[in-house]
Amino acid sequence: MKIAIRQLGNSQGVLIPKPLLAQVGLTTEATISVEKGALVLRKPAGGARNGWALAAARIAAAADDQLVLGEFANLDDATLKW
Repeated sequence: MKIAIRQLGNSQGVLIPKPLLAQVGLTTEATISVEKGALVLRKPAGGARNGWALAAARIAAAADDQLVLGEFANLDDATLKW
């Protein structure tokens, strides 16, 4: 498929047909790189904390979430009003 490169403000861009984006699962954002003389679009890598909530839920369900250091207090804890 041949597409035109268009002027977009101070940049240039291409319009990618929606069926092509759907075919590779790109919806709202992508990463772009140059590889062997070609522009390559990819799905962005998962976030740094991707999956943390599910992992925490599994740990809690396994009752494996005890404190490593145990309970400890600060010197002024008795004066705090909750």
